[in-house]
Amino acid sequence: MTVTTRALLTPVLRTLPWRALAAGGAAGLLLAGIPRLLSGAPDPWLGLLALRGAALALALGLAFLLDDPARHITSAVPVRRPLRVGLRVALAAPWAALCWTAALFLVPEEVRPPVGALTLEAVATAVFALSAAALVVRRSTVTEPGVAVSAWLLSTAAAAFLLLPDGWALLVTPDDPRWTDTHERWAMLLTVALVVGSRACVEPLRTGLRFRPF
Repeated sequence: MTVTTRALLTPVLRTLPWRALAAGGAAGLLLAGIPRLLSGAPDPWLGLLALRGAALALALGLAFLLDDPARHITSAVPVRRPLRVGLRVALAAPWAALCWTAALFLVPEEVRPPVGALTLEAVATAVFALSAAALVVRRSTVTEPGVAVSAWLLSTAAAAFLLLPDGWALLVTPDDPRWTDTHERWAMLLTVALVVGSRACVEPLRTGLRFRPF
C-alpha cells in the first residue's frame, strides 16, 4: 500500500454514504429473513425470491457509493479518479460480502437455491449499479448519482422480469432447464459491466471544448 493510499483511507472512509449502505443492507437482510418468519413449511420459490430481493436491495445501497457532495473540490487534488473510486469500492466490498453471506444463511438450508448461481446474480447486479454510477459521474457534473441510478436499477430489474422474451430470460428457477444457460448470460453481463465500469472510472482527457469568441 502506497503512502498516498494510506493517507486517503480515513478521509474516504468518513465520506462513504453509510446511511444508504446500511439501509440497503438492512432491507436485504429483512427480505432474506422472510422465509423464516412465515409459518408452515418453507417454500423454495419464496427462498429464491427472497435472495433475489436481497441482492437487489444491496445493489440499491451500492448505487449511492460514488455520491460525493464535495466532488468538484476533491477532483482538484493530485489523486486520480481510479484510485478514489477504487478505495470506495474496496472499503465497501467487505460490508457487501458480509451482508450477502448473512442473507444466504438467513434462508433455510432446505429451500436455499444454488449459492454460486445466486451469488453470480448478486455480484452482477451490484457491479451494474456501480458501473452506472461511474458513468453518470464521468458524463455529467452530478455530485450524487445514487438516486438516479437506483431508479434506473429498479426499472431495469422490472423490465428483466416482465419484458424479456423466454430466450433471454434472466430470472428463472433452479428446476428450469434454462438455468445453466441463464447464468452463462449473467456471467457475460458481469464481464460487460466490469469493462464498462473500469472504462468509466478513467478520467477523460478533456472536460469539454472551449470556444474563443471571434
